[in-house]
Amino acid sequence: MAKGLFSTLKGIDAFGKTTEDVKVKTRTGALLTLISAAIILAFTSIEFFDYRRVNVDTSIVVDKSRGEKLTVNLNVTFPRVPCYLLSLDIMDISGEVQRDLSHNVLKVRLDSSGAEIPNTHSAELQNDLEKLQESKKDGYCGSCYGGLEPPSGCCNNCEEVRQAYINRGWSFSNPDAIEQCRNEGWADKLREQANEGCNISGRIRVNKVIGNIHLSPGRSFQTNRHNIYELVPYLRDDGNRHDFSHTIHHFAFEGDDEYDYWKAEAGQKMRKRLGLTKNVLDDVEARTYKAQYMFQYFLKVVSTQFRTLEGQIVNTHQYSTTSFERDLSEGLNGETGGIHVQHGVSGLPGAFFNYEISPIQVVHSEVQQSFAHFLTSTCAIIGGVLTVAAILDGVLFATTKVLKKSGGTGSSTASGYGSGKLM
Repeated sequence: MAKGLFSTLKGIDAFGKTTEDVKVKTRTGALLTLISAAIILAFTSIEFFDYRRVNVDTSIVVDKSRGEKLTVNLNVTFPRVPCYLLSLDIMDISGEVQRDLSHNVLKVRLDSSGAEIPNTHSAELQNDLEKLQESKKDGYCGSCYGGLEPPSGCCNNCEEVRQAYINRGWSFSNPDAIEQCRNEGWADKLREQANEGCNISGRIRVNKVIGNIHLSPGRSFQTNRHNIYELVPYLRDDGNRHDFSHTIHHFAFEGDDEYDYWKAEAGQKMRKRLGLTKNVLDDVEARTYKAQYMFQYFLKVVSTQFRTLEGQIVNTHQYSTTSFERDLSEGLNGETGGIHVQHGVSGLPGAFFNYEISPIQVVHSEVQQSFAHFLTSTCAIIGGVLTVAAILDGVLFATTKVLKKSGGTGSSTASGYGSGKLM
């Protein structure tokens, strides 16, 4: 019964066999076999390397993050602006204002040649103030000269008076009239720094909303007069040229994940692979010879997410930028290319970074081909090459056989005609 069943199954065998006696082996078939083997080996190797390769797939989704903060990492040099004049201010659309930031911000004084002045990583004026404060007798309470008094109710040094003026919204443009400033030689120290430059660097936290970052004369030097020499009288007759020419060494928006060592390392690898290691404003130089000059940068910040094969997710940011420069000496009116231009607001000398947050998020994901795909592709390569080779071998064998047969028939006919003539 079983033998009869298996005998019946032989009828559906799709792989019929032939005996060795009826197989015909040719040199052409051998050559095609070698060529087919080489092609299969080459294509399978390519497929294997493609299977092992890690690719990056990029997609765009809606950014659903809420209530986050951004970290701005900056390093900017102003070769002709003294450090005491330069202030880092931040304001955003939510109404939050941060003036004259000093937390996580480092100012380094530079000499006229751009070299760092030793021992100036912290404010030298403040160091001297601390020494002077220690020498004052207990019970001393200095006047704030009408400024908004601190909780202690006393302004015992020039810096505290200056801060009281700032908090009151007043300009601190005449420190010579302040007793504490005269005792500390504040004005003389400012004059000594008149020919210096300043490098400002650090990391600042901002809300993830529309905002701007100002690097300009501090609030204590601002009045309704926007001429830089009226803002800071000590610069008027010092014989030096002052302007807000600058070099942006580094300017980046970073996510909190980049302060985790392992995530930061994974993010750097992804950036390097995608060619995103350098930011748009890195190593940008802006030059002017006018004191009344305003530099503006308009940045569009895009949330970016890196996803690795190991399952790590690194959130960071990229940005694009356009820039605009304005000569403030023209006032609210000016000309650009022969066209009259009117400005809606007056400006202030300095560098201003206006940033907006994009509603989309770019996701870069590492992907790798599955083993099943590699196996399927390998089978397809082997089957396809062998099938094409078999068809080609069959065609060549049949053609050769026909040509040989035609050649043999032609010879026999020629012999017959010859014999007839001889007869």
